Amino acid sequence: MPTDVIVVGLGVMGTATALALARRGCRVVGIERFEVGHDRGSSHGATRIIRLGYFEHPSYVPLLRRAYGLWRDLDAAAGENLLHRTGIIEIGPPDGIVIPGTLEAARAHDLPHEDLDAAAAMRRYPAFKLPSDYRAVLQPDGGFLLAEPAVKAFAVLASKTGAELRTGETVLAIESRAGGVRVVTDRHAIDAGAAIVTAGPWLKTLLPALPVPLRVTRQVLGWFEPLAPASFTADAFPVFLLESRHGIHYGFPSCDFPRGLGTTIKIARHHHADQAVDPETYERTVSADDEALVRSALAEHLPAANGRLAAATTCLYTMAPDGDFIIDHLPGMPQIVVASPCSGHGFKFAPVVGEILADLATTGATPHDISRFRLSRFA
Repeated sequence: MPTDVIVVGLGVMGTATALALARRGCRVVGIERFEVGHDRGSSHGATRIIRLGYFEHPSYVPLLRRAYGLWRDLDAAAGENLLHRTGIIEIGPPDGIVIPGTLEAARAHDLPHEDLDAAAAMRRYPAFKLPSDYRAVLQPDGGFLLAEPAVKAFAVLASKTGAELRTGETVLAIESRAGGVRVVTDRHAIDAGAAIVTAGPWLKTLLPALPVPLRVTRQVLGWFEPLAPASFTADAFPVFLLESRHGIHYGFPSCDFPRGLGTTIKIARHHHADQAVDPETYERTVSADDEALVRSALAEHLPAANGRLAAATTCLYTMAPDGDFIIDHLPGMPQIVVASPCSGHGFKFAPVVGEILADLATTGATPHDISRFRLSRFA
């Protein structure tokens, strides 16, 4: 039978899209160069934050509301607890990026939240050591997602629903043809009505006609042994975002089930060194300098977490020039949908992005507001 849609790249966005398409009865082929759940892209690292009050821009909140519902649906369908609510505390100077942006989104969308001064935040969570002028916004709906299990759940359900997922197969070219597309791999040439490209760091390589520069940057994630373990359990400590003179750091309460690392705390610096890299050759070994960038905020603001580095890994951000997502048809090629819903903050949106991409590939439009993500903004 002919293929309706080919999905290129089976990270969290690609697997979510394959599932959304298969549930609509589409004949779907998904192609992944590595294996599902690999550690070469942007969909690994044990956990990902999910939050509603979005400091990046209030327009993301309606998509997040839909994403929360779809994550709960995935939990039910997969029989797993992938979404964990711990609350989230976002901390920083009142004139920074995080606090004003979070409050703007929370107030615009009437989201439950508490606006705390530094003293109140430290009474609530004594592990933090904050300057007296800092503010904190506490949101009860924040939490985290299990990264690799989520990708696997999307993939398993997509396969069970009829999608054909191929791994260990490299896409060489994506060609627009009359009435459809041809995807050429190192094994086959596949014709279909449409293609959706969710290839993360390899997006620009596969779609050289994409009219926007994308910048791939290297990130480092560290798991630290806390000096006071009881302060960081999930019932005592939330997910956090901390803006300081050291940058924006984020972290999670201790939990050993994602990596078997006991009571370690995952911490990272958002954008890390902001170092542009080649996804084929970037340095995957974590250095002492990398550790210092992650550890700097711990020493000053979370000293009880500033213990031994138990493990570390790298991942990649694929950055648009403005830091927003890219979700659109390729100009002049409406049968090719391009998706880079990332820029370092996309994982939590995966199920709703899958829904949007399925809309675009099958009907050409979506009821979701994606005006902020259109390629025309770069014209």
